[in-house]
Amino acid sequence: MILTLWHFLAVAAALFGIGLVGFLTRRNLITMFLCAEMMLQGVAINFVAFARYHGNLQGQVFVLFILAVAACEAGIALALFVSLYRRRRSLDVSDWQELRELGIPAAVDEEPLEQAPVEPEPTLTPAGARPQPIAEEAVRV
Repeated sequence: MILTLWHFLAVAAALFGIGLVGFLTRRNLITMFLCAEMMLQGVAINFVAFARYHGNLQGQVFVLFILAVAACEAGIALALFVSLYRRRRSLDVSDWQELRELGIPAAVDEEPLEQAPVEPEPTLTPAGARPQPIAEEAVRV
């Protein structure tokens, strides 16, 4: 079976469509980021397919730049997600309404998510605590 340009375009369209649906329907920041990356990979497949179809390397060079930018974006986005999670213990998009631009009204969720129970921070025993002395009868045995 010979793979034609349409096969590659169908795979790229499927990746882009799945990523778009996931981005629009999910509320977790990490899931939304992964769906955006999936859409970007669908576009990259289009560039490579058209470069192969036209017999030049311009599309493939552009994909190398896309991959480099995506790698940098992933590092920055994950660092941002960690700092957001440490601040509020949630990555739900609706919890971050105060990050919107000035003058834009807040979006109100029709079906808000139930709040997860807040767990207390774990505490360690104080440093320098001494162990209990061992009884002399246990040592003789």
